[in-house]
Amino acid sequence: QVHVSESGGGSAQTGDSMTLSCEASGGSYNRYAMGWFRQAPGKEREFVAGISQSGRGRKYSVPAKGRFAISRDGRKNKIDLEMRALIADDTATYYCVVDRNPRTVDTVAIDAAPWDDWGQGTRVTVAT
Repeated sequence: QVHVSESGGGSAQTGDSMTLSCEASGGSYNRYAMGWFRQAPGKEREFVAGISQSGRGRKYSVPAKGRFAISRDGRKNKIDLEMRALIADDTATYYCVVDRNPRTVDTVAIDAAPWDDWGQGTRVTVAT
């Protein structure tokens, strides 16, 4: 069983920056692929960013590309999502996700199905 815990989130103004952090604990001693999804009120859940098991692979959604940066802490299952130039459309609950068995060490899935474990979510609200 892998426990996923998120931190960060809260309220921000348009143009602000914010960092979300996530740590996966438990399970095996392997390093996992990890990432973020988000769900805005009244909208479907969507992929935001992900980083591969190796750390070499990174993927971003179109809205996140150029503004968000995902990184991981060395060999640990700990990641950060640095979000810059926040806009109102970034308002959502952000969920950290873990893929315990990615297809390759460089794989980052953008669909929800491959992600095995999900955090409780952390709310981000961006005011105009």
